[in-house]
Amino acid sequence: RLIVMSQTYRQSATVSEDLLQRDPENRLLARGPRHRLDGEIVRDAVLSASGIMSSQMNGPSVRPPQPAAVTGFAYGNTKWNAAKGDSRYRRSLYTYSKRTAPFAAFTVFDAPSGENCTARRNRSNTPLQALTMMNDEMFLEFSRALAFDVVASNKSDSDRMIEIVRRLTTRPPGLEELEWLLEYQQAQLSRLKKGELKASEILNAKEGSNELASWVILARAVMNLDETVTK
Repeated sequence: RLIVMSQTYRQSATVSEDLLQRDPENRLLARGPRHRLDGEIVRDAVLSASGIMSSQMNGPSVRPPQPAAVTGFAYGNTKWNAAKGDSRYRRSLYTYSKRTAPFAAFTVFDAPSGENCTARRNRSNTPLQALTMMNDEMFLEFSRALAFDVVASNKSDSDRMIEIVRRLTTRPPGLEELEWLLEYQQAQLSRLKKGELKASEILNAKEGSNELASWVILARAVMNLDETVTK
């Protein structure tokens, strides 16, 4: 706590060209840390922002949703039965790990398989990470939960937008960003009304509101920003 509350740790990650040349590795701690979160923390960050993270402590490992093929082609052809209820939304610390088929979302974000001791993880930036954040059922559930919660608050569109951005990036959007986001949400609403997108598929329900579905799409987009998964 003393470290993270210190002035050194809390300073901006912005760096000038001169300082970058003099201290490229930030060994003198002249700027704040800036790097992508670890795979497990990426999930925990957006899970917490969605408002559905379970506070349950201890107990056996659980299986969050992931594509069946991940374990279907692994040794033993083990079925991945996704957890139900609050267990589905427990912290990543409790996610079940299979050595021959590690949890897919974590692997995409460079989490080790657990077969060897890893002193330092590699960090990459690949299209597969964006595809996972946009299309994995687990992250879709988080974006739905966030959108449902924000829309249920009966706030104005601008206030809803600010709430979504604050939860995911820990800061309010600027005026220009707010305009872009509102324009994007309205564009998605128009596509839904034209039938280019189906609200029922986005909301994973037999019937769905176009308005609500447009906010789910927006929450998913903000969730996929580089700033959301960067410390």
